[in-house]
Amino acid sequence: MTDKTSDLAGPGIGDYAELEKILPDDYESLLTPRQTMDALFAAKAYIEEHLCKALNLMMVQVPLIVDSESGVNDMLDRDGSRSPVGFHISNDYDQNPIDAQVVQAATKWKRTALAQFDMAVGEGICTDMKAVRKDYFLDHDHSAYVDQWDWERVVSPDQRNLEFLTDIVTKIWGVLVGAEQHVQELYPQLNTPTYPNLPEELTFLHAEEILEMYPDLPRKQRETRVLQDYPAIFICGIGWPLDDGYPHEMRAADYDDWVTETTSAAGKPSHGLNGDILVWNPVTRRRHELTSMGIRVTKDTLVTQLEMADQLDFLELPYHRAIMNDEIPLSIGGGIGQSRTYMMLLKKAHLGEVSVTVWPKILKDMCAGKNIFVLE
Repeated sequence: MTDKTSDLAGPGIGDYAELEKILPDDYESLLTPRQTMDALFAAKAYIEEHLCKALNLMMVQVPLIVDSESGVNDMLDRDGSRSPVGFHISNDYDQNPIDAQVVQAATKWKRTALAQFDMAVGEGICTDMKAVRKDYFLDHDHSAYVDQWDWERVVSPDQRNLEFLTDIVTKIWGVLVGAEQHVQELYPQLNTPTYPNLPEELTFLHAEEILEMYPDLPRKQRETRVLQDYPAIFICGIGWPLDDGYPHEMRAADYDDWVTETTSAAGKPSHGLNGDILVWNPVTRRRHELTSMGIRVTKDTLVTQLEMADQLDFLELPYHRAIMNDEIPLSIGGGIGQSRTYMMLLKKAHLGEVSVTVWPKILKDMCAGKNIFVLE
């Protein structure tokens, strides 16, 4: 069970010797760096336009930094393994200072922003979010620089169910498939049997069902195995302890709802109103996460999850008090990884081909030896 415990959080491969074995030796980009940028921005424009239409969202500005005392930064998980970059703003010779943090994601900020922009049920916002996650292991699909379409939409109490979640996820998947078709109209060479396209339909599986299929495998290996049979899946119910005593993955206790009782498609009692879209990446020949999303906590489920995470002290923070005092609306939301999505749509082997950030020399040399052009 040690492998299961270590697999709950902490993204990335974690070993460059292992990564060198995994990165493809026969890779050749289908696009030049210049064509890549052209196709990337075509995909970006398509996704932003069609995501907003599909989910009734409007594009809004989003913070890069937040006040540390607000409690609005995304902590990503509940084990403390990924902490934000913080810095002190002396301001006015330290008479009116601010302690700030670079956002890790805009998950909590978006929910407060729904009230700020006076969004009604069925309306929402979408952002072009940039973030820093300093504790990632830098490999082929994890970087310290993160870009996402972070979106959020107001829901009514009766929409807090798996059926509604499934409908929203299906609409998002339709946008991603449409974006792939769009860039292939611009660059037909991207449509190749060497790297199959995204399947038109997404398979929905509960984390408990996947555990039943592969009870002895840790989480990442379960995901890798199930993607051999279903190359595009949405895994429901991430955060609640499964039958083996472990959650599918650690999730923060104060945004997605992972405790609400539900019933799986197979009719089995289960928990959770959240999940991830994962696909099989034919270029890297690995599991590939595109988006994490969910219906957000109510004040009751917030208390339950904070209690389970031993974080009840969070209730003193402004964001959490706003939930408890019904000052911000019920919502559903998620973050779609932009560079991760570009990797899939443009058939790339490495995030560095579609985004500019910092990479260690060992990784840049490794990529150069494998014909992977990393942007500087």
